[in-house]
Amino acid sequence: MESIVEILKQNKISPSIQRVRILEFLRDNRIHPTADMVYKGLVDEMPTLSKTTVYNTLKLFVEKQILVGLTLFENEVRYEYNMEPHIHFKCTKCGKIYDLDRSFDFYKDEIIDGHKVEEHHVNLKGICSNCLKTEKNK
Repeated sequence: MESIVEILKQNKISPSIQRVRILEFLRDNRIHPTADMVYKGLVDEMPTLSKTTVYNTLKLFVEKQILVGLTLFENEVRYEYNMEPHIHFKCTKCGKIYDLDRSFDFYKDEIIDGHKVEEHHVNLKGICSNCLKTEKNK
């Protein structure tokens, strides 16, 4: 696995401490966080970190295609380190978003009704396994 510093350098991004920690946070916390969640997850260890730095860094990472910025289910943007095709599942009870690592590769680079598909997302909603277990134990 490439180091975070190497990934940043390969994408011509100066590896500041803030950028490294933001990308490490996303790599280590596959929770599809919002920018605010990233900020809250790092501010205790980096008291000088600003929300503006987090927003600008996430925007840069999306532009350089290191991360994906997703609008899943609502009008908030969430960020994701997983660049492989996968399905998103949002629990309607607890609100958590899970990656379902099901193999699929449909429509990629296909022409459909004259349109070339370059990207696709599959989003599902329901009740996650943890919430189902909790309901059964009541």
